Amino acid sequence: MPETQTIVSVKNLKKKFGELTAVNDISFEVKGGEVFGILGPNGAGKTTTLEIIETLQSATSGEVLVDGINITEHPWEVKRRIGVQLQSSGFYPQLTLVELLKMFGTLYGVQVHPHTELRKFQLDDKARSYVEKLSGGQRQRFSLATTLINKPNLIFLDEPTTGLDPQARVNLWDTIREINRDGVTVVMTTHYMQEAEELCDRIAIMDNGKIIKTGTPHQLIEELLSTGFSRHEEVKKATLEDVFLHLTGRTIRDE
Repeated sequence: MPETQTIVSVKNLKKKFGELTAVNDISFEVKGGEVFGILGPNGAGKTTTLEIIETLQSATSGEVLVDGINITEHPWEVKRRIGVQLQSSGFYPQLTLVELLKMFGTLYGVQVHPHTELRKFQLDDKARSYVEKLSGGQRQRFSLATTLINKPNLIFLDEPTTGLDPQARVNLWDTIREINRDGVTVVMTTHYMQEAEELCDRIAIMDNGKIIKTGTPHQLIEELLSTGFSRHEEVKKATLEDVFLHLTGRTIRDE
């Protein structure tokens, strides 16, 4: 897909829950081939926005197109083309990882080679395990494996590294980069600023249901600096996380 082509178009999207306006008349576009991040504090409307685009919630008003397809008029056609990250609670607890992958393949009508898929995500030794027995990093990697079962050209990740230790987080970043290099467009939410800088080509910053700024991380930082902004203390050349990873290594520690 050409990188200039719009793969997600959101126009004047609004979502109300009673008197609460969770998403308040937002518009943005995602280009094919990019990693697009939606940033914001808890309650900003990030997850609700994603769920509407994924056809998991209906909008109060507005229009959303995915690959040129109206999500309201043709939701199942949209579902067929996208991948959605599931939380661990979304998996049947009585099925092993191999059985779950086979089930997802059946649901999508595609042939799956479970052990090959698990190997891609460093989970081949957990083939007969259950999701609840996996570590946090393993669960997230398995979630990504199921997200890609139907070979989508667009995937949605909702705060994918929340609760992970530094090694697991860095490993998942590498996995997301690899998925993107294979031509998959990624739309993700996060409230980790470092994560957004590391992964996202462009970001939209949300607060109180509105998008208040969009741009590349570099553009937004430069725009802030142009106002005369400066930190009160010198930026450290390393962080405590850098120290931790230097001392303990970047290799993930799966149990």
